[in-house]
Amino acid sequence: MDQAGGMVAGRVGIVGLGLMGGSFAKAFSSAGHEVYAWNRTESVLDLAMIEDVTGRLGESTIPTCELIILCLYPAACVSWLQEHADAISDGAVVIDTAGVKRVVCKGCYETAKGRSWSFCGAHPMAGTQYSGYAHSRANMYHGAPMVLCPDPDLDPVDALALCDRLEELLEPCGFERYSVTTPEEHDRLIAFTSQLAHVVSNAYVKSPTAQAHQGFSAGSYKDLTRVARLNPGMWSELFLDDADNLSFEIGQIIDELKRYKRAIDDDDSETLTALLAEGDRLKREAEKR
Repeated sequence: MDQAGGMVAGRVGIVGLGLMGGSFAKAFSSAGHEVYAWNRTESVLDLAMIEDVTGRLGESTIPTCELIILCLYPAACVSWLQEHADAISDGAVVIDTAGVKRVVCKGCYETAKGRSWSFCGAHPMAGTQYSGYAHSRANMYHGAPMVLCPDPDLDPVDALALCDRLEELLEPCGFERYSVTTPEEHDRLIAFTSQLAHVVSNAYVKSPTAQAHQGFSAGSYKDLTRVARLNPGMWSELFLDDADNLSFEIGQIIDELKRYKRAIDDDDSETLTALLAEGDRLKREAEKR
């Protein structure tokens, strides 16, 4: 079907060509799909249109997309969907890729309610410490997990059908497994698995000793500091959108660190050994799940 005829099967619209959006564009383009995109910086879109993007995503092309992927900051995802809701075709599916789900899903569920197209919250569990289209790649999502958050108000059969359809639509991306959960449970878990790691890494390198690490650091330093390099504006928004869960996790690790510090200050070998053994045991148990 052409643009005047409505939705084109397999055509993808991508809103935002950063690391995530650019990787989606390259994955779908490599699989032979038509990709239409919007990006705030026109020069990035012009670059993407050389190889990976078919054309610009706008009022005339939004209705032609079967799948639309919102790759913006959380508040911007909600705003874009509200502004363009009337242009989306019957039967189309919209997902986001934001790292928090409650604030995004609340706004997007409301916008999608009563519409003939569907919205499902989504979070691809992949990425790097780098940002921007220049660092995107077609295989970014190969073997990665994808978390889906369909509207809890949907009939369970309809929610399952929507998730099944998304697995088919996203097949060119190469996700290894799909998990289905609520926005609340997603945000509770992601505060620990992602956000806390970024906070700890970013705080760790603030030690003056970090400036003298050359020649004295190996794998441990590299592993712990990889995500200290981040996009401050984006991560600040994500942290504050999940403030309750993240604050709880920060409090937990502060309490644990105090136990280690107290044992070290007291020259308490028995307690310190027990703490280390406990952490080792819990890590092994977590890996078996």
